[in-house]
Amino acid sequence: MADASQSFEESAVVLSDEAGRFLPCQVEQRFELNNEEYFLLLPIDSPIEIFVWQQDDSDEEVLMDIEEEEIDQIFLTAKAVLAEQNLILQRSAITLTAAGELPEVEEDNCLTLELDEVDETGAPMTEEFQILATCFYDDEEYTLCTPLEPLLIFAHRGPQGTLEVVTPEEFQAIRGGLEEKLFDLLE
Repeated sequence: MADASQSFEESAVVLSDEAGRFLPCQVEQRFELNNEEYFLLLPIDSPIEIFVWQQDDSDEEVLMDIEEEEIDQIFLTAKAVLAEQNLILQRSAITLTAAGELPEVEEDNCLTLELDEVDETGAPMTEEFQILATCFYDDEEYTLCTPLEPLLIFAHRGPQGTLEVVTPEEFQAIRGGLEEKLFDLLE
């Protein structure tokens, strides 16, 4: 569970995790729901995803998420590759991030991944990424990307006054109320 043990300005908080990693975030929205204070947060640095190319059951090359242990193994290689673009890869809480200015988004350096989830209409959900670099480690090809859509994090104030990231189960339970509050804030 991540918490915000520090606040470095009124509109920002620093989330932390059990491993002692930090994630500075902007506070996009604050609101009350069910007598609890909720926050919609946006990481200050760019979120980074690392995918590996692997063969699926039909021998097609597909991009797969990598596990935490693989991140540990490839981290220094990925950090060096991004440093060539003046980006500093960081082991932050919740997600990897890169500090620095991202290159301009161009159509030929983007990819769309189909998720295992479906939307309200039953259509497969997708996520779009900007490819920042590729690298090799231990004979595997890795792709370093940043999502094109902002990574929004919901958190609520816990019993000790710290911010705790809303778990997927909690989010599903309060989703309707959150959507209603956010819609009201946008009007």
